[in-house]
Amino acid sequence: MTLEEYKDIIHRCFRCGYCKFSYDFSDFNCPAYKKYRFESYSSGGKMWLIHGILNNELQWSENIAKILFSCSTCGNCVENCRFDKFNEHWVDIIEAARSEAVKNGFCLEAQKKLSERTSNEDYYNPYGEKHSNNENLKKQYNLPDKAEWVYFIGCTSNYRQQTLRDATIRFLKKAKIDFTIINERCCTSPLIRTGQIDEVRDFMNYNIEAIKKAGASKVITSCAGCYKTIKNDFRKQGVEHNLEIYHTSELIKKLLDDGKIEIQSGFDKTITYHDPCHVGRHSGLYDTPRAVYQSIPGVKMVEMRRNRENSWCCGAGGGVKIGFPDWALEVSKERVLEAKDTGATILTSICPFCKTNLSDANREYNLGLEILDLVEILDQLEIKTK
Repeated sequence: MTLEEYKDIIHRCFRCGYCKFSYDFSDFNCPAYKKYRFESYSSGGKMWLIHGILNNELQWSENIAKILFSCSTCGNCVENCRFDKFNEHWVDIIEAARSEAVKNGFCLEAQKKLSERTSNEDYYNPYGEKHSNNENLKKQYNLPDKAEWVYFIGCTSNYRQQTLRDATIRFLKKAKIDFTIINERCCTSPLIRTGQIDEVRDFMNYNIEAIKKAGASKVITSCAGCYKTIKNDFRKQGVEHNLEIYHTSELIKKLLDDGKIEIQSGFDKTITYHDPCHVGRHSGLYDTPRAVYQSIPGVKMVEMRRNRENSWCCGAGGGVKIGFPDWALEVSKERVLEAKDTGATILTSICPFCKTNLSDANREYNLGLEILDLVEILDQLEIKTK
């Protein structure tokens, strides 16, 4: 939907302020408001600014654009808004407003690099790394050209968190999943989050065709951003498909429930789990990853004070990691310290982007935790297939 189409919904925001508080009012739940302590940076305040833009009471400016882009689109405001008839649209409205900002010539300089790199045929990814068609990876792991499943690796796993990528491939092979990988391009999540949407449909259609060419009807991804984008945002952008989309944790739980795999070795560690925004608040995937962790022999799982719907954001999403790198680390530091308070030695999640930012804060502030993805833990264990 365009920003104009959200006009009536935006008007119904009462600017009551509940959206910026945690469920028990013990702290602010909005990273932007907690950082800037100015009402315009809260979700309700942003709605007020957008309302002013739509009614020509305000004009686009660098300051307004900065406020709209200083949001990790974590969606905690949605969980704490008391008006559940329309609050589900808040994140979509922020992204639509950013799209309008870009159209009017306002985009953070750092975030422009996401579009410049992704649209460059030498890269096709937001990191500006030389594009990999994944053929060497296919040969390395002896993967077929056609299969029932496609493992959509995602840019972060393919260019930054390759241990997670390789652990996922090894698990899928160990579990005897009929899968392959494709010459994929960016799923477009970074572009959508920062309002740079001119080319997203082309990328989406390319990836859909590449998946179909591989003969696959099912897609699995270990990336929370890719999961949300392919499952939900493709449709929002007018790109329809009938593919079944799974996060790795969903497939693992199904295999366990169906008795097709059995975890035989133990992992005698105390862990705490971080809910990624894209699979948690945005997709409702809370119980599934927890069930998988709890199925691992020896694991002691402890929850952070803020968890599930009220988890504190890792600080990387919505373009914040590249647009406000110092602030992204501050947000992540708060989350890692919260993890340390549980007594856990391992902070784990199911998102390579969360892993990146949590690891950066852990290293920057010398916090001493081990940061691992669920699949990286499973990769250390003996798994029997039946």
